[in-house]
This record gives sequence, C-alpha cells and structure tokens, in this order.
Amino acid sequence: MGPATLGRAAVLGRPIAHSLSPVLHRAAYAALDLDWTYEAIDCGAAELPAVLASRTDWSGFSATMPLKHALLEVATTIQPLAAAVGSANTLLPGPDGWIADNTDVAGLVAALAEYAIAPDTVTILGAGGTAQAMLAALLALGVESCDVLVREPSRAGALLSTAERLGISVSLGALDATSGALTAELVVSTLPSGAADPLAARLWQPTQAVLDVVYTPWPTALGAAAARSGAKVISGALMLLHQAAVQVALMTGHDAPVDDMRAALHAAAPDCGL
Repeated sequence: MGPATLGRAAVLGRPIAHSLSPVLHRAAYAALDLDWTYEAIDCGAAELPAVLASRTDWSGFSATMPLKHALLEVATTIQPLAAAVGSANTLLPGPDGWIADNTDVAGLVAALAEYAIAPDTVTILGAGGTAQAMLAALLALGVESCDVLVREPSRAGALLSTAERLGISVSLGALDATSGALTAELVVSTLPSGAADPLAARLWQPTQAVLDVVYTPWPTALGAAAARSGAKVISGALMLLHQAAVQVALMTGHDAPVDDMRAALHAAAPDCGL
C-alpha cells in the first residue's frame, strides 16, 4: 500500500446521512482547484475492515461515531497523539497500511481560541472519543485537572486511561443538574443530541463558557439556556470546521482554505451556530 494516487476521500460512520463533512471537504477541494471527490459512507465497526480493503488507493478517511476507537484497531501505524488520546477520527494512507490520526484535538483548541477562552476550571460532560480528545486539548490550554460528569461511571474506563497517559487529574462524577462541577469556567458537552437537555434548567453564569459539540439542531437546549444567562456559547460546528481543516491539510498536502470552508458550512447549515 503506497501513497494515494487518486483524489478520493470519504467520511465513515453510522448514522452518516446528516454529516456536514462532505460540505467542508468539497468546498476545500474547489477552493484549492483539486479534482477530488468526497463521499459519505455508512459504516459500522464490523464493516470497517471490508470498506477499507476495497479502497486501498483512496486518499484518506474521516470518521465519526461509532468508529473513533475502531480506527485504532485497523491502522498499521497510530500517530502519537491518537495513541495518547485513545481515539482517532482520521485515516491516511501509509507505505504499509493505514495511519490513524486525531484532528479532534486541534479542532477543539481552535474553536476555543476563536472565543479567546482560557479557563482555570473545566468540566467535561461524557466519556467517549470526543471527551478523550478534550482531555488532550486541555494540555494546550495549560489545564492539568478537570471534572468529568457521566451518565454511567462504569463506562468511563477508556477516558480515565487517557487521563493517566496524558498526566491529567480527573474527578469523576454523576451527570446531574445540581452538580457543583457545572460552575466551572468552561463546560464542554460531548454528549449526543438531547442528552444534556436536563442541564438547561440550571442557572448558568455570564462568567462561564459552554461548548456543546452538537451543532444540529442549534441552539441545543443547553446552549440556549447558557446564552440566556450571558455565557459564551460555542457550537460544535466550529470544532467540526477546524478539525476538517486539519484533515484537508493532511490528506491533500495543501493549507486548508478555512474561510471558504466556513462560508460553505454556513451556507449549507445557516443555523448551525457559526
């Protein structure tokens, strides 16, 4: 398996029809004047090896749920960041097979940077692949400890392992609207759509920032409640934009045209929170 010669890429996941990744990547190809294609392929963990085996000459893949851990199992090479995080969202062709990488971390860091958010205290909601990436993003913010609130503590093992690899101290708690951890300067929800809705009932503060990785529908109940209180609220669409920009650069070898990608995303989903 050598470097890809065909300009073909795709996003893999299930469900996948709602994905806006094709909008972003295709806009980048157009701006870069590349005759590339980018598809959305319905794929679960069980089908992943077969999907990749029939596309060994492709230029790369983005991945979303439920594949962020499965990518590590099919890759021949795992980049250090993806290994430390324990999840990946990108596959790139290498000389001996697929290379797994993680651009979610860069996407989270860039999204927070646009709002000049530099918190001392952080609480993460959820324990999946995006929550793992957020732990790595904390290092870039200079934060060495955080709270994590989860619906099922017994399923937080992978996240705790990530924290140990990264050297971040995590205090694990139950996802509850009365939790004192929700007073953190930055609250990041990595929960699926609707799962954070019960937290909208609590009183948020204008000194807080809330990043909700959900971007459709937007605003989420959590985002709307925080905004009403004067808090800074960041849509997951911004993370999506910036992580896709890094993927474009990795796959094509060109600097990503972020402004063109942002414009295309806003045109395709004007209510996504950009």
